[in-house]
Amino acid sequence: MVQQSRPSPQSSGPAGGASGKNARSGQGNGSKAAAIPPPSKQRGSLPHPSRGRRSYAAIDLGTNNCRLLIAKPSADGFIVVDAFSRIVRLGEGLAATGRISDAAIERAIAALSVCADKLRRRHVTLARSVATEACRRAANGAEFIQRVYRETGIALDIISAQEEARLAVMGCHALLEPGDGPALIFDIGGGSTELVLVDANREGAPHIVDWVSAPWGVVSLTESELFDHADQSERLAAYARMRSRVAEAFAPLARRLPQADCSMRLLGTSGTVTTLASVHLNLPRYDRQAIDGLIVPSTSMRSISSRLSTMSLAERQKLPCIGSERADLVVAGCAILESILDIWPAERLGVADRGIREGILRGLMDRDGAMM
Repeated sequence: MVQQSRPSPQSSGPAGGASGKNARSGQGNGSKAAAIPPPSKQRGSLPHPSRGRRSYAAIDLGTNNCRLLIAKPSADGFIVVDAFSRIVRLGEGLAATGRISDAAIERAIAALSVCADKLRRRHVTLARSVATEACRRAANGAEFIQRVYRETGIALDIISAQEEARLAVMGCHALLEPGDGPALIFDIGGGSTELVLVDANREGAPHIVDWVSAPWGVVSLTESELFDHADQSERLAAYARMRSRVAEAFAPLARRLPQADCSMRLLGTSGTVTTLASVHLNLPRYDRQAIDGLIVPSTSMRSISSRLSTMSLAERQKLPCIGSERADLVVAGCAILESILDIWPAERLGVADRGIREGILRGLMDRDGAMM
């Protein structure tokens, strides 16, 4: 039987995991950063001998995707033994109705049933499953959570935006470029975008200085703009409105951010940044090894965003690494990314194909004393 974990009292606010000081440079069209180091053990604690052989799992049910990661502890972090990801569009139509639709519920339960089967087959002993903005916002969010438990046995925890930001930082901050200046970590989701200002100038966990959760993700922002996709002038006007809407949501944090300088660091974790990084590298298909830890010039990401915003839906569908599943949502992601670059004009952008799930696993293993 899988033990369902709930967050400990210590995890109620933003916090960090391990330091990302050991980033290294790579070659090619961008740089690569180092693998995630293991979380620190509490002083004087020793892991139980059998715990190193346990399997741990993290499920992240977002507004657009359902993702699972199963891992076992290792000397240098953890080893992934299974993974699953499926676009479920849980938040489709939510902005208009205030409810998760029946079709979206069926898609999500089908994906979570796959996850439940993997948990059983991999003999997972401790898991944490979280749901984010769509379930926070939906009038039937709690009802949906109950149905998921009845049909799959998975106990989803609807987490706050603050906890979502904390987990994202825990999962990806090790990929921050080394440096002494402030750093901004962001997560562009389906229903919201989290921006987290961190002080990562010391060894150990980065200190979270400030953060904001904006109610715009790739699904919610796309659904806010209804226009004729075949008309280029309407596409451009809609893109400008998207950027304006996001800028307004970011404004409170923007006023509190430090002044721009050459030491600014920026790290993004989301389908948007990994997709645009794939376009930057002209990859014929998505390659996580090439993308996770890549450092891309911000000017390149702006150029790609601008180009995609002018293209028709059919033209975007033909691009490798975008295709039909992301073609209608990627432009909203571009608008959010450009708005982030407006308020935090770092010269380079770090790309992370890791985040909430990795943050969950790190927390589970750390609290269970499972690191070897």
